Amino acid sequence: MKIYVVQPGDSVDAIAASQNVSAQSIIYDNQLTYPYALAVGQALLLSQSPGSADGEGNAENEGNTPGSPGSELYPAYVGGYAYPFISRWVLNETLPYLSDLFIFSYGFTVEGELVPPQLDDTFMIDAAKSYGVAPILTLTPFGPDGRFSNYLISQVVNSETAKRQLIDNLTAQIRERGFEGVDIDFEYILPEDKFPFADFVREVRTAVNVLGYPVSVALAPKVSDTQSGLLYEGKDYALLGEAADYVLLMTYEWGYTYGPAMAVAPINKVRQVVEYALTKIPPEKIHLGIPNYGYDWTLPYVKDSSKATTIGNVEAVQIAIANGASIQFDEISQAPYFNYMQNGLTHEVWFEDVRSLTAKFSLVKEYRLRGMSYWQIMQLFRANWLLLGDTFAIL
Repeated sequence: MKIYVVQPGDSVDAIAASQNVSAQSIIYDNQLTYPYALAVGQALLLSQSPGSADGEGNAENEGNTPGSPGSELYPAYVGGYAYPFISRWVLNETLPYLSDLFIFSYGFTVEGELVPPQLDDTFMIDAAKSYGVAPILTLTPFGPDGRFSNYLISQVVNSETAKRQLIDNLTAQIRERGFEGVDIDFEYILPEDKFPFADFVREVRTAVNVLGYPVSVALAPKVSDTQSGLLYEGKDYALLGEAADYVLLMTYEWGYTYGPAMAVAPINKVRQVVEYALTKIPPEKIHLGIPNYGYDWTLPYVKDSSKATTIGNVEAVQIAIANGASIQFDEISQAPYFNYMQNGLTHEVWFEDVRSLTAKFSLVKEYRLRGMSYWQIMQLFRANWLLLGDTFAIL
């Protein structure tokens, strides 16, 4: 695999000829649509057959070649979150690159009764197993308004009766439905529930481990013990790293729906979270969170008023092409972005491409983390999976 950055005047056929690859592979790998227009600055993933020439190009265009002859693929676990309304085609295209499929999500009541997704997720469990992928039950404390409820969390983790009922229901689902693990994704935990929550995770792990399966927990992206804010104060990295089999660092959403335009997962910020986590949790228990989406903001940003539109990574490039925008690459955040005008309004788009993903994959290898987990896999970004498969041996 090789990364090529589109230059002015480039075409698919010209790139194929100069880089000694087939035009069809460029189109397929990068999900280009007819008539196969390109955006200046667009990063293309090029598949080269063994023994083919490297082609011409400068160092920036050549990128890295993680799967080159003589190199060893780094072994890693790869998870992906998905809702039960995922396209079956997208699911089947993605499963070969996963170790775990996190089915999102199961709720619960204050009495500890499990609340399944509104749509039947049986096809996801069956599809995962057919590919040798572990289907994981994702547990979330959503209230009636569809938002994370710290009241619900507090009621259950502080009640031995409700806690035991919920754990019994989780293990019953594993036995009856074929789940192969539990992921605990609780957010906005009250500071006073920090210790009861860690105890809850530990007790779930004990029960699920008896069945032979792991328990993971999602962690807000902290950079210190004393980081303030409801998103952070109820989650103690050391306690939860010990309580769970492994953790997911939610290293995304710096750029988010209601915030100013910026990279969703800037590598400099991501690195800070990883380096803090490593002071509390062994690397072999850490998954790096990777976003599979971007945002389109309308400028100027107005606090409490602006709202970005969530877009897919392939869609972002299509927007750039449709509006004649050149894609830039921010070296500090290691992320692509561009601006365009529409209906008299200025837009700014940040998303992920194979360059930004290479930076994240390199971080996983640099710190020898257990692996990575994607939020979420609802839209296919084929170049990501091809690059991942060329970089890691999926466990």
